[in-house]
Amino acid sequence: MSRTTANSFGALVADWTPPPVPNDDPMVGNFVCLERLCAEKHAALLYQSYVGNDHVWGYLPYGPFASSAQYHRWVKDAAVPSDPHFYAVMNQESGAWEGVASYLRIKPDAGSIEVGHINFSPALQGTRASTETMFLMMQWAFDAGYRRYEWKCDALNLPSRRGAQRLGFSFEGIFRQATVVKGRNRDTAWFAVIDSEWPALRDAFRHWLSPDNFTENGVQKERLGDLTRHVRVSDDPALSL
Repeated sequence: MSRTTANSFGALVADWTPPPVPNDDPMVGNFVCLERLCAEKHAALLYQSYVGNDHVWGYLPYGPFASSAQYHRWVKDAAVPSDPHFYAVMNQESGAWEGVASYLRIKPDAGSIEVGHINFSPALQGTRASTETMFLMMQWAFDAGYRRYEWKCDALNLPSRRGAQRLGFSFEGIFRQATVVKGRNRDTAWFAVIDSEWPALRDAFRHWLSPDNFTENGVQKERLGDLTRHVRVSDDPALSL
């Protein structure tokens, strides 16, 4: 048996207490508003944003939905648990409810929380509102005291892996045969941001979201991925192929 040395244990986590679980308060930015998901308020309007775009459900364990009533039933069930903790996303530029996202695998005792179940309609994808949604959710988690913020996705979902890296998540590996989704094998790609990286990422988000970073036609001057790459400790090798 080897002898225990002073270097055999992790660093002490001083002056830290488990953070609270997410609450029902809205999150409001310059381009987006997030509200706790509610079937009566959001389901019909969200469904309209997805009509004709069944491909957005491809990597999710549910959907597509054949009718507004069917989607309403799913939202009613999804809005009940505290984990996942779902939000409806309003694009303030269009005034329409155009997507959902959630916190999940919420572990205050470990200081860990994940963002997932992200389903943005085509109208929301690639907008400043979609990026600000991710910023606001990440900001709440670290301001609340979480130490680790996770992103996981199907390893075959390259747009999701690309999105995680753009947002400043560091690639942590592939969990092979992690689960079965819709009767198909899923290998899961893991990404994370930790609290020591957040101040620099927060500055990167604020710089990218600033009006000064966009032309009068709404074209970005600096890419967010170029700003966050100085913070990421590891990049996803699949994205360099």
